[in-house]
Amino acid sequence: MASGATLGNSINDLANSEGLVEAGGEEWTIGEMASEFAVTLRTLRFYEDRKMLRPRREGNTRLYGAGDRMRLQMILKGKQLGFTLTEISDLIGAQDASDDFEQKLQPEQIVTQIDHLERQRKDIDDAIARLKATHARLIASAVDQRMAS
Repeated sequence: MASGATLGNSINDLANSEGLVEAGGEEWTIGEMASEFAVTLRTLRFYEDRKMLRPRREGNTRLYGAGDRMRLQMILKGKQLGFTLTEISDLIGAQDASDDFEQKLQPEQIVTQIDHLERQRKDIDDAIARLKATHARLIASAVDQRMAS
């Protein structure tokens, strides 16, 4: 597994090789990143605390490079697929610096995640059915009370 410094460098190298970073090394503020990716400032600070993002600091200003942008995209994709932040951190810190989160998944991880999400869906479907039944009973009871009055 690559170290954090090596990973950060290899992501930046990849971003440079794909033309994502201009010669001057384009950077974005925390506000720009939050706005572009539709996340809160608190979320970005949380990912930084978890060592998932590593913005450069200029005084109190956080400056995010292409590597951080790529990592944030992978974090958000991992969350969208239902993975925990620990699992995402392990995956984006593994081997190469590919920006495709799904390419980092192993077949057994995919099967495990599908099983997990299907269990969650069943639990949600059961909860919805119970709530609908309760709602119908409450409505019927209210109608019965009105008719009795």
